[in-house]
Amino acid sequence: MPIHFEASELADRRRRVCAEIAARGLDGLLVFRQESLYWLTGYDTFGYVYFQCLWLGVDGRMTLLTRSADERQAYFTSVIEDVRVWVDRAGFEPADDLLKILDEYDVRGNKVGVEWDAYGLTAALGFRLKAKLDGYATHEDASDLVSRFRLIKSPAELVYVREAAKLADAAYDEAVKLTGPGAFEGDILAAMQGAVWRGGGDDPANEFIIGSGPGALMCRYFTGRRHLSAEDQLTLEFAGTYRHHHACLMRTLLVGKASPEHRAMHRAAVDALEAAKGALKPGHPLGDVFDAHARVADAAGLRHARLNACGYSLGTTFAPNWMDSPSLSMFFHGNPTLAAPGMVFFIHIILYDSDRGLAMTSGQTVLVTDTGCEALTLAPTELVVA
Repeated sequence: MPIHFEASELADRRRRVCAEIAARGLDGLLVFRQESLYWLTGYDTFGYVYFQCLWLGVDGRMTLLTRSADERQAYFTSVIEDVRVWVDRAGFEPADDLLKILDEYDVRGNKVGVEWDAYGLTAALGFRLKAKLDGYATHEDASDLVSRFRLIKSPAELVYVREAAKLADAAYDEAVKLTGPGAFEGDILAAMQGAVWRGGGDDPANEFIIGSGPGALMCRYFTGRRHLSAEDQLTLEFAGTYRHHHACLMRTLLVGKASPEHRAMHRAAVDALEAAKGALKPGHPLGDVFDAHARVADAAGLRHARLNACGYSLGTTFAPNWMDSPSLSMFFHGNPTLAAPGMVFFIHIILYDSDRGLAMTSGQTVLVTDTGCEALTLAPTELVVA
């Protein structure tokens, strides 16, 4: 069966979460985040785009409510033994079935935590669920409960993260091979993603980001591929993904020649990356990492070109985003979250000069150690001019 962690590790994760449920004075947790479901039980699906909820009681008992298309998926990929199905029909409210399950656990009148911050629990579904819970049980937002545990990776998780990093490096090698005058962005993407799939990896939680020419200044994927010009710039942000664990890379490659402006931006980007890595230390706030990168970029005269954040935690994530708990673990000024050994981060240095139409980036996935951080993706940071 495709359960990728030992049952004992999954049980220990649930034990620690249940201890925190008790510490918060809750009788259980309504789990909606797919990342939480996978981390707690191994359950692997994209069925979270519909109403789907796992009840995890303070006593460790659990029941999953899902649709019929995911019933077999849950038994096949997880350690969940009690799976219930809500039936698709006009006017039916799946939260009604959820309350019936809660009745079986004597939850009425008690206090529960809810993962309100979940992509699958849309505002419409959330409002309807809240209306059902109001008057039934006291409830509070516990969206951070499982996510805080997930920030620190276990040794077993780090095995998968390291595999993901190897796949990211392999994808970068393919991009460098194909980049040049006349190259088609679609061929570059196909080769990069092919390297991940051939290595046993997965689709990433969001699209590979690729853009050339003026599109090299975009931070998001957009549709429409082009051929590279004789002189061009190509920005790539992508992930190796293994067992849903992500390791990211970011680079801007040049075609034809490198202008003095591009070279200066590249030096600043690499120096800012090293400064950020130097500031990422256990026991230090994540805001320090942003400040370190900002000092380098600003000193290079690129304050106007940098962004307001320079990275975030990575882990087991599902579409539509490979960012792991951004509200807790993003590198922005003043973020008080403390780095700890076992955390995995993507540091991205993005310098986009809109006035001159120039892009330069450098990014790397790193692991926080007992003394600092270790690079997991090992692709060189030297400027590539194809």
